[in-house]
Amino acid sequence: MFMVLFIVAIAGAFISSGLYAGTEVKDVIKMENPAYKKHTKGIATFTHKKHVDEYKATCGDCHHDKDNKPLTDLKAGDDVKNCIECHKIAEKAKSTKDKKLTDKEKREYHADAIHDNCIECHKTTNEKKTGKKTDGPGPTKCNDCHPKEK
Repeated sequence: MFMVLFIVAIAGAFISSGLYAGTEVKDVIKMENPAYKKHTKGIATFTHKKHVDEYKATCGDCHHDKDNKPLTDLKAGDDVKNCIECHKIAEKAKSTKDKKLTDKEKREYHADAIHDNCIECHKTTNEKKTGKKTDGPGPTKCNDCHPKEK
């Protein structure tokens, strides 16, 4: 009987610790998504540590709700959706002269949502630090984030 209780207690400890462990936050994330049939540029990487430690970014600076409002109550280890789960169209939006997409329509496109979020933040950061949107620590040109493929 003691042995059964002991095993149940140990199993309970493992199960409960798993429930509260959350998700491990990878420091370096390769922004490669299998939803794309082909990538046209080198794959960008994102570093949580650099953005949080050096640039004082918060989770809500990148992660947002369906209305594009920052998720301000997130903390390291919380489960979050992959961008493609909401920004479902795995390509870049195509606006035409006759049909201009709204911001909400454009955000449905994965590439646009990612680029708009990152580049706008980089420009804002650069402007605060140097007075110019294109000069500073935040990359704003394609090759700054997308390395040439070998």
